[in-house]
Amino acid sequence: MSPTLEVSRLGHRFSDKPVLSGVSFTLQQGQIGCLLGPSGCGKTTVLRLIAGFDAPREGEIRLDGERVSAPGHAQPPEARRIGMVFQDYALFPHLNIARNVAFGLRHLQPAARDARVAALLDTVGLAGRADAYPHELSGGQQQRVALARALAPGPRLLLLDEPFSNLDVELREKLALEVRDILKQEGITALLVTHDQHEAFAMADAIGVMHEGVIQQWDTPYNLYHQPANRFVADFVGQGVLLPGTVIDSRHIAIELGVLEGEVPPACEAGGGCQRCGRGCQVEVLVRPDDIIHDDASPVVAEVQRKAFRGADFLYTLRLPGGNSVLAQIDSHHDHAIGEKIGIRLGLDHVVAFVK
Repeated sequence: MSPTLEVSRLGHRFSDKPVLSGVSFTLQQGQIGCLLGPSGCGKTTVLRLIAGFDAPREGEIRLDGERVSAPGHAQPPEARRIGMVFQDYALFPHLNIARNVAFGLRHLQPAARDARVAALLDTVGLAGRADAYPHELSGGQQQRVALARALAPGPRLLLLDEPFSNLDVELREKLALEVRDILKQEGITALLVTHDQHEAFAMADAIGVMHEGVIQQWDTPYNLYHQPANRFVADFVGQGVLLPGTVIDSRHIAIELGVLEGEVPPACEAGGGCQRCGRGCQVEVLVRPDDIIHDDASPVVAEVQRKAFRGADFLYTLRLPGGNSVLAQIDSHHDHAIGEKIGIRLGLDHVVAFVK
């Protein structure tokens, strides 16, 4: 069985400026993917190429095994059976909610159309608002209407372009989880584009982190956080710092907080030190806030430089004795003052290191 979406070696440029290079990924039936990256990285261009609004200069796009885009070949957007949800909702202000959802169902008989609309409004939690108009709904409710409208014709693929960017920060992740539940319930294959990693983590089964038109890593949210492929992914996903370290042997790296056991960078040959500079190779080790454990009995003492209260915990910036700083996520019952010195130890399960 073919994947719902196959994107292979996609390349594109505007005039003489390349915007995409070698973009490849697949989505299986019912899988939710995400292109995550900063503004200008090319993620929305990928969405436009998949939708058929533009044709790629290189590579191809297949839907259910059928080639829909390639240089010199572009199936029109209306023939692709792709639904789209935009960040500005794009609802018709003069139509009530039921008629907005029914807009793409004009081929159905009235009874079947009404049944489909009713079922979708119930699915998105708006069963009682069929007669309301868009301006009478909150932003989150309008986004649910836009989702219902996109799902109404039964698309084989749903594209979501920064769908939560107009919403309050607190609502974004909540709605992202709700939308994920709806898509899973309907068995819809979907691709989300966003710059917000919290939205990406809440919704997606697989995420492609993009930078300068290239997918740096296509992986699960867990692996992106704990096993980033390069410095860009390590810096863009989550929070953390890179501490200097020295390779001892094929399984051990020494940093200021102790000796870590785990994989050394690929450039450090197993058992023989670093291919470039021999045993004692200098590396940088990724340390996340949740890798630092508050422990008053620890011999390692760090000074509180900054702190940010987050309700259940504080995010502390701590200066180590050697002058480097780390971030630490510590239970909010431990309210330490700026300048106070506290005991810490390392609780790091995944060693991520990069050769300097």
